[in-house]
Amino acid sequence: MGEQDSREAGFTMARMRMVENQIVQRGITTPPVLEAFRTVPRHLFVPVLNQGEAYADYPLPIGHGQTISQPFIVALMTEKAGIKTQDHVLEIGTGSGYQAAILSRLCRKVDTVERIPELGERARAVLRDLGYKNIRVHIADGTQGYPAAAPYDAILVAAGAPEVPMPYRDQLKPGGRLIIPVGGSWHQDLQLWVKTGTDFEMISIIPVVFVPLLGKWGWSAGYHRNDEED
Repeated sequence: MGEQDSREAGFTMARMRMVENQIVQRGITTPPVLEAFRTVPRHLFVPVLNQGEAYADYPLPIGHGQTISQPFIVALMTEKAGIKTQDHVLEIGTGSGYQAAILSRLCRKVDTVERIPELGERARAVLRDLGYKNIRVHIADGTQGYPAAAPYDAILVAAGAPEVPMPYRDQLKPGGRLIIPVGGSWHQDLQLWVKTGTDFEMISIIPVVFVPLLGKWGWSAGYHRNDEED
């Protein structure tokens, strides 16, 4: 076995341990979700210097003040969204592209929106090189959703909002699911919103800490976390 093969084998073993120890043991049991996490090579979505930590139980920096979320949080959001094979899913906050890759294994199509051009272009290149053909990356203000491809069966938001942006509500299909962290800058409540006709039902999931959702319907573009007294 060559050095590269040995390295990839090590990543595969780390990925299997991640699924069992961090995800299954915390109660994530949906078989297609677990299979997606066993399949998607998380280490290829993080900076080269951090690849040795790719399967660790914590978030990692990806540049521009952004992170790739802890594996369990990605799995929890994915399972709670109840993704089905024919769903069209919108992701807000492409970041590294890892969450979009996971979602793409579970649904028909993913549209994902990234505010920071450098991150969006990098994620687009990684996803293209890995052969993910049912994902479209858009560079835009994610707080406005992506109306051109609406409505969606599910929307997942990977940044903390002060409240649920109205565009997300408008762009969900009846019966659609929205997963979003809502709260202050340093602590939020991960919430599931289900569209029931013209109304919504909300279920609180767990406390979380995400980077702020910046844009027209989120925190202001000039906002800094330290400006807010939580």
